[in-house]
Amino acid sequence: MRIVLVGAGEVGYSVAKSLSEDGHEITVVEDDYELVSYVEKTLDVIVVKGNGARPSVLERAGVRKDSDEVKLLIACTNRDEVNIMACWIAKITGVPSVIARAVGLEFTDNEGWAKILGIDLMISPERSAAKEVDALLEVRGATHAIEVAGGKAGIYVFKVADNSPLRGIDLIEARRRNPKLITLTVAVQRGQSSFLPNATEKLLVGDVCYVICYRSQVLELEKLYQPALGKSTRRVFIVGAGKIGFQVAQGLLTKTSGVEVKIIDEDRAKCERVAGELPGALIICGDGSDAQLLKSEGIESADGIVTATDQDEVNLMVAALGRTLGAGKSIAVVRRPNYIGMTKHIPVDAVLNRNQTLADAIIKSVRYPGSSRILNIIDEIDSEAIEMTIPEKSPASGVPLMELGMPKGSVIGMIERGGELLIPTGTAQLQPHDKILVFASTEVMPLAMSVLGEAVS
Repeated sequence: MRIVLVGAGEVGYSVAKSLSEDGHEITVVEDDYELVSYVEKTLDVIVVKGNGARPSVLERAGVRKDSDEVKLLIACTNRDEVNIMACWIAKITGVPSVIARAVGLEFTDNEGWAKILGIDLMISPERSAAKEVDALLEVRGATHAIEVAGGKAGIYVFKVADNSPLRGIDLIEARRRNPKLITLTVAVQRGQSSFLPNATEKLLVGDVCYVICYRSQVLELEKLYQPALGKSTRRVFIVGAGKIGFQVAQGLLTKTSGVEVKIIDEDRAKCERVAGELPGALIICGDGSDAQLLKSEGIESADGIVTATDQDEVNLMVAALGRTLGAGKSIAVVRRPNYIGMTKHIPVDAVLNRNQTLADAIIKSVRYPGSSRILNIIDEIDSEAIEMTIPEKSPASGVPLMELGMPKGSVIGMIERGGELLIPTGTAQLQPHDKILVFASTEVMPLAMSVLGEAVS
């Protein structure tokens, strides 16, 4: 497939590299000379120098009315006006599908803006990162937390603690002891290997478990994996009053009753603006890396600290500092993918990469075009989750899940039908228009999609 990609920054470069390796014909549009030179030297793609918001530049990239060769345009610069204009030009010239990065959060407040602008998929990495941070703060024992089914359920990642009542028992026994708790363990990471567990698999201390659970039951589930951390979040420090910090604070104040939120930033103008928009938060104009400041504000009694400044190194350092000073959980938001593994080396509980999350979502939306949402789990287990709707003529319709022939290493973890949400058993049958959550290894996912009747690009 011929794809035009506008923007060769970190996100655009990652997308271009992956899609080119998938065999697609990629044309990259970029107006920065250094980025143009780097892409030309390192990627097997066509590069067009220029502003992707200009019709003449896009025409040189193949986006023109007299040609139907370009099937998809992806605009992922850090400027909304460029992304939106590039998508608009592509649509009116006949490009079937367009995807845009949204820098301004207002464009993803609801799906209306994308529809009005004629954009098939509009993604905000800042909003996605903020939602995951809020989920991680709500469920303190989880190392990753991703909402599904509109927030009615989620995929939660828990480590089996030394004092966990689940240690040494198999999943059947865990279900028997907790009959009202409806969950499905879709993967277990043990040491350097990961696998899809069967019902007789015994959980060991240190196992990292990926569990689908109803949102209403997740705190009960947390107590089984991490008994010491299963308590409500009451005090949170946020270092950085930018888009992510603002979104995290707003989410906490909206969803968590009685929570105390303190936001620290050195930019006085930004502090004054946020203070006006978030009257429920305490805004502190100061240096978030100042240990004395953190101590004076009571960091030792904080349930969590979130660092979301514009500097990756500062975020990692301050998150580690806050954890060392007594914060219950530390979360750092970064841009560079090479920092993701830092939780193994410094006292930080979770590191989120907003740019790579965006790049992965774009890449997988191209690979699985019929999916409504692609959820990135984490690279350590080389797995992914996809929300999709069962097609009208799917061969999987009416067949019990146990007879479906799903490939080894894949599982259907959730079915949403007519507003009802269920975590299925082997006797459940899919119906057209069911919204489901498919969990599989990256290698197996295309085969799982084909079993369900979904085309893979």
